[in-house]
Amino acid sequence: MAVKTLADLLGEGVEGRGVLVRSDLNVPLDDNGQITDPGRIIASAPTIKALAEAGAKVIVTAHLGRPKGEPDPKFSLAPVAARLAEELGRNVQLAGDVVGQDALARSEGLTDGDVLLLENVRFDPRETSKDDADRGKLAAALVELVGDDGAFVSDGFGVVHRKQASVYDVAKLLPHYAGTLVAAEVEVLAKLTENPDRPYAVVLGGSKVSDKLAVIEALAPKVDTLVIGGGMCFTFLAAQGLSVGASLLQEEMVDTCKGLLERYADVIHLPRDIVVADKFAADAESRVVPAHEIPDSWLGLDVGPESVDRFAALLTEARTVFWNGPMGVFEFEKFAAGTRGVAEAIVTATGKGAFTVVGGGDSAAAVRALDLPEDGFSHISTGGGASLEYLEGKQLPGIAVLED
Repeated sequence: MAVKTLADLLGEGVEGRGVLVRSDLNVPLDDNGQITDPGRIIASAPTIKALAEAGAKVIVTAHLGRPKGEPDPKFSLAPVAARLAEELGRNVQLAGDVVGQDALARSEGLTDGDVLLLENVRFDPRETSKDDADRGKLAAALVELVGDDGAFVSDGFGVVHRKQASVYDVAKLLPHYAGTLVAAEVEVLAKLTENPDRPYAVVLGGSKVSDKLAVIEALAPKVDTLVIGGGMCFTFLAAQGLSVGASLLQEEMVDTCKGLLERYADVIHLPRDIVVADKFAADAESRVVPAHEIPDSWLGLDVGPESVDRFAALLTEARTVFWNGPMGVFEFEKFAAGTRGVAEAIVTATGKGAFTVVGGGDSAAAVRALDLPEDGFSHISTGGGASLEYLEGKQLPGIAVLED
C-alpha cells in the first residue's frame, strides 16, 4: 500500500497542529446503553494516544449504529467518549454536535494533547449522501475544525469500504495518512490474498448466503478448504435436496448454492449433524440430529459435534485460516459449542505456526463473548464488511483515496 502512515506524520511533527482522525468506534450497546464489547475502542486507542502524546490537537470523528441522518440520543457517542477516556488515560471531550457551534467552539479551545470526540457523524445526513457536493460540504466543515495546517488520519478500517464524507472526502482536502490500525489491517489482508501458505482454509458462517456469496465465489477457486456453517448452511443443505425443517432458508439462493456445490465439491465442507431446537430461544428444547433428519417443525441453531470434529481436523492442519461468521447462535449458551469448537481448532492451528485471521463482526464478538484467548489468533480484524470486500477483490474507497 503506497500511502503515508502515522509514523510519517509523527516524523513531520504534529505539535500544536489539528489532526482529524476517523476511527471506528461502532461498538454494541445493551438496552441500558452500556457497551457490551469495547474491542473497537481498544483497537482505535493507540493511534489517538500517539498523536495526543506528540502534542497534536486531536479531533476524532466516528459513528454509532444507524441513526437516520438526525440526532438521536439512543446513538449518542457519550458512552464511547467515557470508555475511550479510560483507554487513553486522559480526558476526552464530547462535542454536542458534529460540525455545529459546540464542535467549532470546542475545537478552537483545544490545547496541545487534547482529544475532542465529535458527536455521531451519521447525525448529519451529508455523511452518507450519494451526492458528491453534499458530502464535500460536510468534509469542508470537518476540515475547518482542524485548521489550515491540519492533517487527516484514516484509522477506521470498518468503514473504509464506504464512500462517505468522513472517510473519503476529507482525505481529498487534507494531507492524509493511514493510522496504525488501517495499515495493519491492509497488511494482514494482503497476506491472505497475495501468496498464502497452504493448506489455506476459510470458515464462513452467519445467517445469509446472499451476504457471503461474492466472497464464496472469490475464494472457492483459491482455497483448499471452505467450511460453511451458521444459518447459511441450511440453504446449501437444501441445495443437496435435504429437508431443513423450520431452519433459516433463502429459497432464491438454492440454485446458486447447487451450482457452487457442483463446481467446488472437493473444497466446500458442510455440517453432517445439526443441533436443532423447537423454538428460537435460549431455553429451547434441543437435540443433535443428522443433517438429513431435521424434523419438520424444528430449526437448526448450531452445527453438531461430529461436524465440529471434522472441521477441526481440517483447520488444525491448515497453514492459513480466515474465519468470518459464527457456526450457530453463540449468544445462547446451548448453541455456542459449534462456534467454540471451530474457534478452538483455529487457536490450535495458530499454536502450530499457522497464520490465522478472524474477520471482524460477529466472529470477533464471539471470541470475546466465549472468553477465548485473543492472542490465540494472529489477527482479529475490526472490519467485517471491509475485510470481506477486500478479499472479494473490490477496491475500497477509503483506502484508494489514501494512495499517492
